[in-house]
Amino acid sequence: MYKLNGETNLDNPAYFNNREISWLHFNKRVLEEAVDFANPLLERLRFIAIFSSNLDEFFMVRVAALKDQVRVGFNRKDNKSGLTPLQQLKAINQHIHKLANDQQSYYQDLLKELQEHQINILTFKDLAKADHKWLRDYFDEMVFPALTPLAIDAYRPFPLLANRSLNIAVKLSKLNHPIKLVTAIVQVPVLLNRFIQLKDRHHYILLEDVIVHFIDSLFKGYHVQSTTLFRITRNADLNIHEEGARDLLKEIEKELKKRRWGAAVRLEVIGDNHDLKLMHFLQHVLEINTDDIYFQNGPLDYTFLSDFYEHLSDSFDTLVYQKLIPQPARELNPITSIFEQILSRDILLHHPYESFEVVVDFIGAAAQDPSVLAIKQTLYRVSGDSPIVASLKAAAENGKQVTVLVELKARFDEANNVQWAKELEKAGCHVIYGMTGLKTHSKITLIVKKGANKIERYVHIGTGNYNDHTSRFYTDFSFFTAKRAFAIDATHFFNYVSGYTKKPNYHTLSMAPFSVRDDLVSLINQEIACHKTSGTGHIIMKMNALTDKALILKLYQASQMGVKIDLIIRGICCLKPGIAGISEQIKVISIVGRFLEHSRIYYFHHAGHEKFYLSSADLMTRNMSKRIELFFPIPDQAHKKRIKTILQFFLADNRKARQLNSDGFYQYVEKSQDTPLFNSQIELFELAYQVMDDEE
Repeated sequence: MYKLNGETNLDNPAYFNNREISWLHFNKRVLEEAVDFANPLLERLRFIAIFSSNLDEFFMVRVAALKDQVRVGFNRKDNKSGLTPLQQLKAINQHIHKLANDQQSYYQDLLKELQEHQINILTFKDLAKADHKWLRDYFDEMVFPALTPLAIDAYRPFPLLANRSLNIAVKLSKLNHPIKLVTAIVQVPVLLNRFIQLKDRHHYILLEDVIVHFIDSLFKGYHVQSTTLFRITRNADLNIHEEGARDLLKEIEKELKKRRWGAAVRLEVIGDNHDLKLMHFLQHVLEINTDDIYFQNGPLDYTFLSDFYEHLSDSFDTLVYQKLIPQPARELNPITSIFEQILSRDILLHHPYESFEVVVDFIGAAAQDPSVLAIKQTLYRVSGDSPIVASLKAAAENGKQVTVLVELKARFDEANNVQWAKELEKAGCHVIYGMTGLKTHSKITLIVKKGANKIERYVHIGTGNYNDHTSRFYTDFSFFTAKRAFAIDATHFFNYVSGYTKKPNYHTLSMAPFSVRDDLVSLINQEIACHKTSGTGHIIMKMNALTDKALILKLYQASQMGVKIDLIIRGICCLKPGIAGISEQIKVISIVGRFLEHSRIYYFHHAGHEKFYLSSADLMTRNMSKRIELFFPIPDQAHKKRIKTILQFFLADNRKARQLNSDGFYQYVEKSQDTPLFNSQIELFELAYQVMDDEE
């Protein structure tokens, strides 16, 4: 029991949102962007794809984990919301069935809007005879050779269908024996385009519709009684036993092969033409519960809309976002060595408003500089053709000592990271995979350089990944410094994660899983103490998710003591604001918009002696206990002022910000009629352009 002054029991399930349901509310906000007319038409279409991709991952990991718990009889309640795994699954099903219906409705509305621009996704009943003939030829030449019908009988059992594959179940009868029915499966080829363009027009038809229409070509001597289009989602969480793994790289490669064949956790079916008996057969062989079957009237797997967006965006530039070009870093002189500039002062960048190319060039310059002796870096997620990895390889080939911690367990990037690990090792880099039982989620680089009379050390710490692709639409901070305290801490950090040494005592950095939670609790306690004397207590925290119970309880305590708390949380929030006597001083907003809000900022008013921290860590239990994270202060006053302005922009947002109510639901931030619309992300870009214009 957790009490304040022995009076209020804060450890009450009514005071917490369930983690899974809160995530579904987040994905609902993503889906709602599809019906926000402030977004261009093709962008709204892409939000439907993002929603689907998010939901796939949710089923593959979160729903799969809950099902595993139910399967083994684990009935322990969630330690915040008090729901058992089975209760959570039931609540999830109710929410997702509603969201799936909304998604289909939004998609149909968007199809009508596309038609106004002569863009049509058609069915066969909409086509002219000439189109039928063209598609027949296309099917025979391009599709038919790639299809493999799989019969199901005593000698050919039901095939093991890959995760997220699109399939057609076909009920057949022999032409000379119409009573006896047999079944076959045809998988829709994943390497063929899901949408087929009809000649030179912007008319399209989906690949699965074409296959179904001509499917009798695969079954000569049989009559096609029915076709049922379906899709399976499987458990795709990796089960890595690190203690027993002699080679983690090989262990992960082995588990990646299993990912495609995990237990089925969802069955999606086109609802208007499915065969009921065939449905029961699929349910039986896949061992799926009735609640886990999702009937849809529209297409299955809307993730194809991302490719459709890319296909159309160049031809219809008025239907996509106006291009916003990341600006040169305001604090850097492009003709002066970046090392000289970092040596003279700290540098702070805000991406994508300022170009991530500075980070890429920083690593590139180190790789080529003959004075650089060593480069040490953590890599969590990188792009498929990463220039940073290329620079690290070049540095090793140039004789520098390069140490790279590649996190092999970065979910759904494991295969990519395994490949990079192999390439880096071949180039001569020292590659390590982190620490047993922990994911290395911190983003830090240390460059050791021979100066005129001494060794110089340069540090980059970020809130986001070393990924030049996602940096274009993820908001993050980059911090460069050569200050001795940071340099010593970075050295200790890499020695700790790469070798055998006790946990270091840091001067500036705080590291999870050892001290970040404790340091945050201490900072909140300090704010409570300051508020008692000054009455000005104020905490602002920006993050991706808040789930850690100890920190939520501490924020409740601060609220009860009168500290004003503003939380900017894009995704999951297990804290409930606005509860009388508990969280009246807490306000929670979520900003879901053009860019993915990814930066983590922690601000404490501290009676006017303001403290600012950046971090790789969200306030989730996994970040506090199961990941290596870094939490660090911003010492420069100009940088503090800049970050405060950015926070004020977020808190002033009345266009994309949604406010969390005490019932766990979100609504758009209320605005008066005479208040101008303020989109924080667009305003931050305008600010970046304005700064550059002023400097010119």
